Amino acid sequence: MEINSDDLKTFITVIDSGTLSAASVHLGQTTSGVSRALSRLEDKLATSLLTRTTRRMELTEEGQIFLDQARAILGAMEEAEESIRIRQQKPAGRLCVSADSAFMLHCVVPHLAEFRQRYPDIRLELNSNEQLSEVFEQRTDIAIRVGLPEDPAQHAQVLANSPLQVLASPEYLLEHGTPQVPEDLAGHTLIGEGQHGAEQLWPLRHGGGNSLPIVAALVASSDETRRQLALRGQGIVCLADYLTAADVAAGRLVPLLAEANNGQTRQICAVYFRNTQLAQRIQCFLGFLREKL
Repeated sequence: MEINSDDLKTFITVIDSGTLSAASVHLGQTTSGVSRALSRLEDKLATSLLTRTTRRMELTEEGQIFLDQARAILGAMEEAEESIRIRQQKPAGRLCVSADSAFMLHCVVPHLAEFRQRYPDIRLELNSNEQLSEVFEQRTDIAIRVGLPEDPAQHAQVLANSPLQVLASPEYLLEHGTPQVPEDLAGHTLIGEGQHGAEQLWPLRHGGGNSLPIVAALVASSDETRRQLALRGQGIVCLADYLTAADVAAGRLVPLLAEANNGQTRQICAVYFRNTQLAQRIQCFLGFLREKL
């Protein structure tokens, strides 16, 4: 015969209650019924779980082992039941999400229809404010950012790690040639961030180290601007996959120097105040976004 959850509950209740009569009250059964249930369980296991006398009960060595396992099994069953119960509930209400413009356009907007179909009672508000200090003054529930926050009052939950790649358009490569080793980039137009003349590090191993210092000929503060420049054949760029995966798949951008890539990534994080209780609608959105990323 197979052991079922009722057998486990009866056994655990007897141990926690201390006596058969106390356990019978908790279980809503007769004392004799609880005693018979324990005997059936021992028959199924072909071992004694309890040493019973007129005054007390003690666990046998096998009983202690079985008790630990029984608690773990029932705990897992309750956790699974709770997760299904939550999943069947319909999350609802206003959800204000902030993200920088590039992330919003590439990682949120393309999946918005599916999210709204899955969770029709969530009212989404999308905010492209770039400054975290201002975000939480505007009733924002959660902000999606690349990198960890510096403010200790804010908590970050990592959603994904997006690899960095060096890329160029087929048109640029046709006109200027394809670099074969990282050192070849010195002869190309490089699109970077920051200021003209400032040295930047790209994730390329070379003879001098694990990252390649470059000086960009063309700079832009926005990732999306650098992407657009690269798409228009204006130079070679280094960007995260979350911005460029669709371009690579469509052949609009070509990954370069993959053998030299050091594997550096950008962390995509959900940011919220540490004292924020994550409502179900927020957890649904983050789970959905993690799935897509």
